[in-house]
Amino acid sequence: MSSDGVKLEHRMILTLVRPGSSVLDLGCGDGELLSLLSREKDARARGIEIDEHAIYKCVAKGLSVVHGDLDTGLADYRDRSFDYVIFDQSLQQVRKPDRVINEALRVGDKIIVAFPNFAHYSARLRKFFFGRTPVTRSLPYEWHDTPNLHFLSIVDFIDYCIAQNMTIEKSVFIGKERIVKPLPNLRAEVGIFLIGRAEGKTRAGNAP
Repeated sequence: MSSDGVKLEHRMILTLVRPGSSVLDLGCGDGELLSLLSREKDARARGIEIDEHAIYKCVAKGLSVVHGDLDTGLADYRDRSFDYVIFDQSLQQVRKPDRVINEALRVGDKIIVAFPNFAHYSARLRKFFFGRTPVTRSLPYEWHDTPNLHFLSIVDFIDYCIAQNMTIEKSVFIGKERIVKPLPNLRAEVGIFLIGRAEGKTRAGNAP
């Protein structure tokens, strides 16, 4: 949590969004990030969410949110309808992340992806010493009730972007409520990436 009571993860996402932009938040939950984007970035923010109770909370906040499945919910949007499409802890929950990312890059000029780092040292230690599926602060679910379908590391995602010829324009790594720079694949609990379409050769911004 940052000094103003906002999650550090959300504060870092806000720094990646230009004021006055159009934003689509995929898997927006109860609208916490959407509210921040609208209030602090004057963003024209919309969300897609599958949980009806979360949608009710968004509507109560005056947010524009529609019910939809992220694996199929972008087909009705035109190319480049938004400046940014955001996956905040939702990419690892879709069935076909590759297809959803491609759709997000069609619908948005850029995408922002934030996900828990499965290679964080606490997850590695739990697997090594206890032989159990990791349960950590950034991965707080037991194997039988987790919404996560895919478990990826920061290095996995960087390799994926390179293989798909996507440009990593910026990256931020978060540990225990602070920014992590050295050895992020080991020390960061959450990775945040600003992704754009590659023009010519892929470049990896400030990612390690």
